[in-house]
Amino acid sequence: MNKRLIMLLLAGFIFIIGGCTMAPKYSQPLAPIPDELPQGEACNDTKAIPGALTVQELPRQAFFVDKQLQKIIDLALENNRDLRLATLNVEKARALYGIQRAQLLPTVDVVGAGDKQRLSSDLISPGDPRTVKQYSVGLGIAAWEIDFFGRIRSIKDQALEEYLATDEARRSAQITLIFEVARAYLSFAADQENLTLARSTLEAQQESYNLIQRQVKAGVANELDLRQAQSQVETARRDLARFTQLAALDHNEINLLAGAIVPGDLLPNGLTSIEPPEEIFAGLSSASLLNRPDIMAAEHQLKGAYAFIGAARSAFFPRISLTTSIGTASDELSGLFGSGSGTWNFAPQIAVPIFDARTWAAYNVSKAQQEIAITQYEKTIQVAFREVADALAVQGMVDQQISAQQSLTDAVEETYRLADKRYQKGIDSYLGVLDAQRSLYTQQRVLTALRLEKLTNQVRLYAVLGGGSE
Repeated sequence: MNKRLIMLLLAGFIFIIGGCTMAPKYSQPLAPIPDELPQGEACNDTKAIPGALTVQELPRQAFFVDKQLQKIIDLALENNRDLRLATLNVEKARALYGIQRAQLLPTVDVVGAGDKQRLSSDLISPGDPRTVKQYSVGLGIAAWEIDFFGRIRSIKDQALEEYLATDEARRSAQITLIFEVARAYLSFAADQENLTLARSTLEAQQESYNLIQRQVKAGVANELDLRQAQSQVETARRDLARFTQLAALDHNEINLLAGAIVPGDLLPNGLTSIEPPEEIFAGLSSASLLNRPDIMAAEHQLKGAYAFIGAARSAFFPRISLTTSIGTASDELSGLFGSGSGTWNFAPQIAVPIFDARTWAAYNVSKAQQEIAITQYEKTIQVAFREVADALAVQGMVDQQISAQQSLTDAVEETYRLADKRYQKGIDSYLGVLDAQRSLYTQQRVLTALRLEKLTNQVRLYAVLGGGSE
């Protein structure tokens, strides 16, 4: 009989290994975006960057050339709490998948029991002992569901896709973290540059104010010129305090992203002190976007929805479970393993559903969940396409803006020099110098903002193309 039981267990195991599921066959939905990345007027300049590489050809360490930034990114990857939570969620999802996968296998237990009781004399036959003892040891399987119709297998597949989606979400969180660190680093550099500009402007304006103050005392200049010069001094003082504050806020953000206090020697002095990231080529085909972690996570969620349908369908079919055990029993502890004490139990069970409205409701839920997952997958692809298109548009036009702004700044600087010269010779009033100073200060800050936009967009393009996940 033991051999027969072993054969039954083996047959059940074979059924599980070769069992089918009722999940619909998965087919990847068509991407609701054009086959090619944008090639409009704003993006024409992005198609032929000499020496530029694709994201797949450019690992993170090669893209971020700046050594200080590399160290801060490494610090963030090691200590950032959000990324750590994402990693722990992966571990949790993997453990949950292990639980569901284990449902396919029987649970084998060894149970030892002892019982001793005293019975009422009214309940026993004459001559029978009132004190009864029983001892037993058994090896058995309790209520093991044999997965003929793939219910457990579908639930296991859903848990697997959930785990894989969580892992892709971790990769996406890592890309986002790297981008945010680089963005905060570049913002700090730009604010430091503006701080330096505000400080030098304040010094120049203070010198002009002191000069005009002496001229007023000598009767050469008037009170209006003095007050106009004072307004420039106070403006520069205000901006000095503001950019000092912004730099401090940037430093605080970098510390939070890094998960630790970033030493001051790792922070840049300005945009000019940063080694810019490598130029990258986005490619022509939009199919490369399907390798983005967030899109892959959405696809795993979609596959999980297909598996959920399989589990819901299998609920309409019978469930077969098995409870069986072999062991020994005796009324004396010393006789447990004696001759004739062997026992066995074989109790298969089948449950055939006749009517359960919840089964149909669960099936409808699974179909709705599939449609939701398809829509979320398509939306994720569309958002990714938009992000890449925006980054390409900036990349295609930002150099032209910087070139024009540089020429404009040079022209305004020359205007300021000439206006100041004419004022010193007494040809014009100080109002012309004041306007030229304001314009120069504004254009210098716009130039810094455009250079920041260019560097930040390089990092953004690398991120939205899926770079930096490993």
